[in-house]
Amino acid sequence: MKQQICILGSTGSIGTQALDVIRQHADRYEVYCLTANNRVEQLAQQAREFKPAAVVIANEQHYQRLTELLADEPDIKVYAGRDALCQIVEADPIDMVLTAMVGFSGLEPTIHAIKARKKICLANKETLVVAGELITQLATQYHVPILPVDSEHSAIFQSIVGEGDNAISKILLTCSGGPFRLLTSEQMATVSAADALRHPTWDMGAKITIDSATLMNKGFEVIEARWLFGVPAENIEVLIHPQSIVHSAVEFVDGSVKAQLGVPDMRLPIQYAFSFPERLPLSGERLSLFDKHLEFFHPDTERFRCLALAFEALHQGGNMPCIVNAANEIANEAFRRQQCSFFDVARIIEHTMQHAQFSRETSLDVYLQTDAEARSIASEMIK
Repeated sequence: MKQQICILGSTGSIGTQALDVIRQHADRYEVYCLTANNRVEQLAQQAREFKPAAVVIANEQHYQRLTELLADEPDIKVYAGRDALCQIVEADPIDMVLTAMVGFSGLEPTIHAIKARKKICLANKETLVVAGELITQLATQYHVPILPVDSEHSAIFQSIVGEGDNAISKILLTCSGGPFRLLTSEQMATVSAADALRHPTWDMGAKITIDSATLMNKGFEVIEARWLFGVPAENIEVLIHPQSIVHSAVEFVDGSVKAQLGVPDMRLPIQYAFSFPERLPLSGERLSLFDKHLEFFHPDTERFRCLALAFEALHQGGNMPCIVNAANEIANEAFRRQQCSFFDVARIIEHTMQHAQFSRETSLDVYLQTDAEARSIASEMIK
């Protein structure tokens, strides 16, 4: 029987590429549910093609429009709102949930999916950034596998498959360096969001592309790696790798290093999460090492302060990563709206870390309260 997939965030970069994987393997996978936040026209178009049992539009203001667009598709049930997202992932027919929503909003639906014992294909890194300890506890409690979809974490996962209990000495997390890698501090002080959105190797959504420019995305991936693979922060090393060919690597206690290489194509880690432990054919460009010059550099955490703040949050633990994530979402959006400078993003995050209430309690209620407080503090700095 075909595996039934729920895609949280089907209109984003990861969601659309996941649908391409499903197109290529329609004999194996079927879409049970598609969800989006605001892109109602695109969601309706996807629903017409894939004929899911249900669609959910998180922004309830678009509910009427979505029902009109799908009026001639009576077999597709239409829902709206945050509660509907949490409820739909619990549907019995669903085998796996791809969490491709952006930001803090992906946390609660992921928790509901875990409690419903659905396989989690995790693309929403903020889920582990904000609540890594809680999520890993729940995954263990409900015997739910969490398969990473980020290219770097998929690479790490692929590198340790078959290694059993062999101890990891170090995780080598690669990073393209973003569009400002070669700029001076003086030049970076005047860059715009339009400049930041020109990523040199990856085609991603606006929020994550800005996070990649500040290296906060890499900081979040450090936190994510800590929870996915049980490796402490001091054993996670970030390498600037402009070519984005080595997607990440693992060093074992004997000094051996295993890496996963490939062209920059997110469909590969998406498909691997769907099909693990199988490898399925995938159309697209193939990697040739004959014309590739691979470079690796240390990151500059003074020019890219966000990376250092993420490591600091991980060391402090508790709700500090949640504080950082909330402040970053506010600062990221402010930068995109030209309400603050590139360097202000890190300043806003650091100020929020210093003023939000710290807690070591790991519960959803604490994370929800922390998120609201941190957003308020960060927003005050922008006014």
